[in-house]
Amino acid sequence: MDLNPPRTTLKPSSGRLLIAEPFLNDPNFARSVILLCESGAEGTVGFVLNKPTVLNLGDVLPELYSETLPIFQGGPVHMDTLHILHRIPEILGGVEIASGTYWGGSYEALQRIVYGKDVSPADIRLFIGYSGWSPGQLDNELKEGSWLVSETDPALLFDTESTELWKRSVQNLGREYSILANMPLDPQLN
Repeated sequence: MDLNPPRTTLKPSSGRLLIAEPFLNDPNFARSVILLCESGAEGTVGFVLNKPTVLNLGDVLPELYSETLPIFQGGPVHMDTLHILHRIPEILGGVEIASGTYWGGSYEALQRIVYGKDVSPADIRLFIGYSGWSPGQLDNELKEGSWLVSETDPALLFDTESTELWKRSVQNLGREYSILANMPLDPQLN
């Protein structure tokens, strides 16, 4: 049985997903799915979509207490920063990085959302920190086989439980990758 399906041919770019190979050992990125928000000559920036924390918005910004807006760990870089991905540009603004997915927005609009409770928490993802690669670093990790690259599905980003996101992302790559989606963390324990 071949455990090495063909490599994806997509290149990393803004709006695409990085999907960790099943045996990537780095604790920051094991079984992670990262939405790339910026990729160019200066390097690459993205957010791990499936690493929830125990924090909510009120823990990070006490003036915006909300039990319904959880915080995800976007990556190990600058853990003292807060970032937002959303699908409500008419309210928050931001820059479109994939079809129907926006990065950033207005703090004042976020305040109105929290106080007005008129937006579904499913439309917003908040992150502390981010994932970043210097120029050439991600290309090297791709050559090493650490990541698969795929197109983004906004429904996958916002409507999939974080515990299922990696598996669903791998399955979306196609049938030749399906064996990876069910791989145990340690195949020796299988």
